[in-house]
Amino acid sequence: MNICMVGVGYVGLVTGACFAEFGINVTCVDKVPDKIDMLKNGKVPIYEPGLEELVAKNMREGRLNFTTDLKEGLSDALVIFIAVGTPQGSDGAADLHYVEEVAKSIGQTMTDYLVVVTKSTVPVGTGQKVAAIIREHQKESIDFDVVSNPEFLREGSAIEDFMRPNRVVVGADSQKAQAIMRDLYAPLYLIETPFVITNVETAEMIKYASNAFLATKISFINEMANIAERVGADVNMVAKGMGLDRRIGPKFLHAGPGFGGSCFPKDTEAIAHIAREHGYEFKIVDAVVAVNRRQRAIMTEKILQVLGGSAEGKTVACLGLTFKPNTDDMREAPSLGILPPLMEQGAVVRAYDPAGMDEAAQMMPGLVACENAYHAAEGADCLVLMTEWNQFRNLDWDHLAGVMQDKVVVDLRNVYNPVKVREKGFAYHSVGRP
Repeated sequence: MNICMVGVGYVGLVTGACFAEFGINVTCVDKVPDKIDMLKNGKVPIYEPGLEELVAKNMREGRLNFTTDLKEGLSDALVIFIAVGTPQGSDGAADLHYVEEVAKSIGQTMTDYLVVVTKSTVPVGTGQKVAAIIREHQKESIDFDVVSNPEFLREGSAIEDFMRPNRVVVGADSQKAQAIMRDLYAPLYLIETPFVITNVETAEMIKYASNAFLATKISFINEMANIAERVGADVNMVAKGMGLDRRIGPKFLHAGPGFGGSCFPKDTEAIAHIAREHGYEFKIVDAVVAVNRRQRAIMTEKILQVLGGSAEGKTVACLGLTFKPNTDDMREAPSLGILPPLMEQGAVVRAYDPAGMDEAAQMMPGLVACENAYHAAEGADCLVLMTEWNQFRNLDWDHLAGVMQDKVVVDLRNVYNPVKVREKGFAYHSVGRP
C-alpha cells in the first residue's frame, strides 16, 4: 500500500516513519523546502529518541520519501494523512487554516479514490468541513472518504507509542474506508491492540476528551500539593495512595509546575471553546486551565521566597527548560512562565537543558546558556530543577556545594529524597511535601 503524509512536524514525521517500518510505502510532503532538504540529507528537524535512525533505515530501504510536491505524494496513494498544525487561535479555538489549505489542494490534485485521514487534533465537525472543501475544489467528481484517526503519541516515547499503542481510534462512515484503515494497521492486530471503530465525530471528540481528562488529573494533583504543603502532608504519598486504586491509576498524578507542550494547553482551551460555541460552559476544564496558569505563578513565588523575597541581584541556576524530558519542545513549557518574572525582577538565570537550549535562549532573552548542570550552578544562590531529565537524577551534591554561592535547592519535580539532600547541607524545597 502507498500512503501520503502531509506535514513533517512531530506527528507527521513519526507516523510516516513508523508506517514505513510496517512495510508501507510512504511519501511525506511539506511545503517548507528547508525541512524536506534536511530530511533528504538524513537530518531530522525534531528531537525524538530513535527517530533519526528509523527515518534513515526506511529511506535506505526505499519505503520512505520526502517531497514538496503534493502531486508527487498522491501518485499511486490510496490514503492521505493530514498531519499539519492546528495552533490555538486568539479565542482559544483550534486554527484550522492549514488543514483547510491541504483539503483544498487534495481536491485540486486527486485523480482517483482516496481515503483522506485527519491525524491532526481537530474540533468536532472538521471531517465534514474537510469533505466539503475537497468536493468544492475537485475538477471532476471523484469518490473519496474522510476518516478521523487521532494520534496519541507522547513526546519522548512516540515510536513506542505508535508501535505498541493502548488503542487505535478510527472514525469512518463507510465500510470501505474502515477496511482500508484496518489493512493499514494490520501489524497492530497481530499484537491484539484494541481498536475503537466509530463515526468521524466521535473519533474527533475522543482525542479532546482524553487530553482534557489527563490535564484534569495534573491540575488536580497540583491543587492537592498546594494544600498538602499547608497541612504538612506528603503529596507523593497521597498520589501513591490514590494511584493504587485501579479506578484512578497512578499515571499523571505527579505534582509539579503544571502541564505544557503542544497538546494539553491547546486542547483544553479548544474543548472549552467548542462547549461555549454550543451553548455550554465546561466548568471543569475552565478550572483546569486556570489552575495550570496559577501553578506557574505559585512556583515563581516559591523561588522568590527561598531567595528572601527578592530576586534583585540574585543568580538562579535552572536545570531543564523543555516542557518534559526527552524532547526539545519548548511550547508552553512551564519554564516560560516561571523564569521571566524572576529575570524581570533582576535575577540572572543560568540554565542548562540537554536538548532545548537554543530555542529557550531565543524565547527568553537574557538567559545565560550553560554547558552542563555544574556550569549552570556556578555562583548560584538557588538551584531550580525544572525538568526531570535523567541527567539530573544523580547530581553530585558535593560538586554543587563547591560551586554554588548558597546551598539552596527548589525541586519542582520532586525528583529527590528531601532527607538525603538536606544531609548534604542543602536547604531543600519541593512541591507538596513538608
